[in-house]
Amino acid sequence: MPHSTILITTIAVSLGLALIMGIIAHRLKLPVLVGYLVAGMMIGPFTPGFVADLALSNQLAEIGVILLMFGVGLHFSLNDLLAVRKIALPGAIAQIIVATLLGAGVAMTWEWSLGESIVFGLALSVASTVVLIRALEQRGLMKSINGRIAVGWLIVEDLVVILALVLLPPLAGWLGNHGSETSASNSLIDLLVVLAITFVKVSIFIGFMLIVGRRLFPWLLWHVASTKSNELFILCVIAVAVGIAYGAAKLFDVSFALGAFFSGMVMRESSLSHRAAQESLPLRDAFSVLFFVSVGMLFDPNILIEEPLHVLIVVAIILFGKSLAAFILVLAFRYPLNTALTVSVSLSQIGELSFILASLGVSLELLPPEGYSLILAGAFISITVNHLVFE
Repeated sequence: MPHSTILITTIAVSLGLALIMGIIAHRLKLPVLVGYLVAGMMIGPFTPGFVADLALSNQLAEIGVILLMFGVGLHFSLNDLLAVRKIALPGAIAQIIVATLLGAGVAMTWEWSLGESIVFGLALSVASTVVLIRALEQRGLMKSINGRIAVGWLIVEDLVVILALVLLPPLAGWLGNHGSETSASNSLIDLLVVLAITFVKVSIFIGFMLIVGRRLFPWLLWHVASTKSNELFILCVIAVAVGIAYGAAKLFDVSFALGAFFSGMVMRESSLSHRAAQESLPLRDAFSVLFFVSVGMLFDPNILIEEPLHVLIVVAIILFGKSLAAFILVLAFRYPLNTALTVSVSLSQIGELSFILASLGVSLELLPPEGYSLILAGAFISITVNHLVFE
């Protein structure tokens, strides 16, 4: 009987083109992420030729988000954050506020709504985990004080984005999405009730993960490892990551991203966490490629021709606005100039966290398509320039 091959076609074309464009980007001494985004743009609806199935690509991207955030959680170290908390915590929050205000202020001059402006500004304020970690590792800076401060700063940014992913849905009506459930009544009481219910659900989930999950899942990992089967070990890691993310979304109305982050965080409690990170890396990388390709599919290159001034403003905020804020903040904490330069350059780009936040904003009608394209354009340019500046 005939059967559909849409899924196979989407995966085959996405991975094949991503490989080609990734190699080209590498040969041009650009981050391979740029190649993946270009590959997505080439098979997206805004360019001629073959158009991949957008709905299937989005579902594959969700798996990519789950595995990306699982990796973030797996590398999340509370001890590392506490070691640099005096600068990373206040510095990251202050820098996010400054960059968000810059982005939101500019968006409001374009006559965007308050909600659209806030989501847009917040998306411009957070750096890419993938880009930053790879840049620091390539230059042997991960274990240095400058590298630890940059990573601690990034962890705080990750946590802020995760909090935003939790809060945006219940706040959608208040921020201007009149099609959401909360728009039936915009009273403060209704808003507080919705937020209270959301926080209760999130608190129950977090409590479950911290009390039960941090004991159950490391034990499960150890038990599976005792079988001496590498195949079962990898399957266990991926099943826990995807299973917790799915269960969190279905049972607690928590985003896939938050569920995946906590699955990685509790898995880190195991003595086998390093092996789990290494063994799951190929699969995480493969699906992260599909994530970046799907993001590129939504990029409308016409924005570069139709709104060049808007693109330049966005790039200026990313490259100069937030990095200058970080530079000044690090110096204000009496750290040397070298540290201030390393941290500010490390953060002068945006990536996967901005895409995840922007995608949620679009789905909640809290970000116009133009805003999504501007964020993607800013990511394209800032990732490329950041790589060159680091050299």
